[in-house]
Amino acid sequence: MTGGVDRLAIVGLGLIGSSIARGARTYELAREIVAIDRDAGVIERVRALGLAETATCDPAEGVAGADLVILCVPVGAVGTVAAEIAPHLKPGAVVSDVGSVKAAVVAAVTPHLSETNVFVPAHPVAGTEYSGPDSGFATLFTNRWCILTPAEDADPAAVERVQALWQGLGAIVETMTPEHHDLVLAITSHVPHLIAYNIVGTAADLEEVTQSEVIKFSAGGFRDFTRIAASDPTMWRDIFLTNREAVLEVLGRFNEDLSALSRAIRWGDGEALHDLFTRTRAIRRGIVAMGQETAEPDFGRARGATPPASDRA
Repeated sequence: MTGGVDRLAIVGLGLIGSSIARGARTYELAREIVAIDRDAGVIERVRALGLAETATCDPAEGVAGADLVILCVPVGAVGTVAAEIAPHLKPGAVVSDVGSVKAAVVAAVTPHLSETNVFVPAHPVAGTEYSGPDSGFATLFTNRWCILTPAEDADPAAVERVQALWQGLGAIVETMTPEHHDLVLAITSHVPHLIAYNIVGTAADLEEVTQSEVIKFSAGGFRDFTRIAASDPTMWRDIFLTNREAVLEVLGRFNEDLSALSRAIRWGDGEALHDLFTRTRAIRRGIVAMGQETAEPDFGRARGATPPASDRA
């Protein structure tokens, strides 16, 4: 081990958890990796893939002696998991997470931890529509943002421990408050996913009328929506329920803008349409210029290549 933590415990070995395990192994960020998952089939697969030195279904056993524990479970489950592992954490152990909602997660986790265990919330803004231990890869976080939302009085050493891990995984780390994070992610990830789920659902209804022509003649735009809408349903259900205020605020603004767009089309206001499309085109170019996406026409990527940020949320 060239640096990092002595014992790293990962709770939940889906896409994100298994990618952290692979990255920690590849970049020598931990002397020992412990994989924890309730699903015995997942643990069996983790052992077969060699993702960790220890793999167990018992959270208490898994977190014992860990220096850093990362909760990679749906945001709706973090409070329950935190309550279960808290009595078994060693003094000084740092707890973090990967959820794409932060204010609700802080409220759910913090009450269960002792004063010696610091919670440093984190959100790696990276992912794919795939899930499970086989879906992860070590470079998932390379040049992707990871947002930390520690409390103002959080122990600097604890924050540094979490930041160092994410930097070691190749992420670009930024810090903000939980509330600001939730508003930013509502517009950049959560509402776009909601729109994708909605339009694919509408298309599913239309498919019955058009006898599969919706699928047969799907253009690139619709295929992009279906990729997003294929994301983990449990994870996204919890995201919308735990970040409801920010999502509803952004969705309200979206509905107002959509009404304005409808009026422009109805009244033949080509200038308004052109102005909007010009502004949105500039935003796309800015995202590409920052390296958060490529200009390739095919949205699909070869597995193992750096994915577009955000399907994880």
